[in-house]
Amino acid sequence: MAELSTLARPYAKAAFEYALDRNELAQWHEQLATAAAVASARGMAAVLTNPSLTAAQQANKLGDVCGDALSAEVRNFIAILASNKRLALLPEIYGLFALYKANREKTVDVEVISAFDLADKARDRLAEVLGRKLERQVKVQTSTDSNLLGGVLIRAGDLVIDGSVRGKLDKLAEALNS
Repeated sequence: MAELSTLARPYAKAAFEYALDRNELAQWHEQLATAAAVASARGMAAVLTNPSLTAAQQANKLGDVCGDALSAEVRNFIAILASNKRLALLPEIYGLFALYKANREKTVDVEVISAFDLADKARDRLAEVLGRKLERQVKVQTSTDSNLLGGVLIRAGDLVIDGSVRGKLDKLAEALNS
């Protein structure tokens, strides 16, 4: 959804620069994650797009649900989004903010899906190799999927490395059918 990204980018950039200037990247990241999760909830999404509510009412309802998890600055940011009819962009804004933060900190979250649990030593070695390849500090999250049969599937942002047996079988079937 390039359009949503285009609309969200100036807000994410402004929030990022504000948080960076005040040395509050971690706090803003956490608070935007909360606000985005709440805004994405089915019931709240209906409230945020309800035309019978004013922008201030929509922002207040979102703030009320988030409670003390939001600072006054983030509440003001949400009020600005509401006045510009951009509350629905909160998940996209959070995603861009997280990307800006990761680029600034030279980190990347990597998801490793394997058929079986990875040993700590294998996970650490994989993080080390990926860190050198991506030139970033790697934070590895692992999960298992018994449908893979064997091997691993690695996702780091928009980079996907399919080293699974299932992926190799799919490529072989595709080559044979060509």
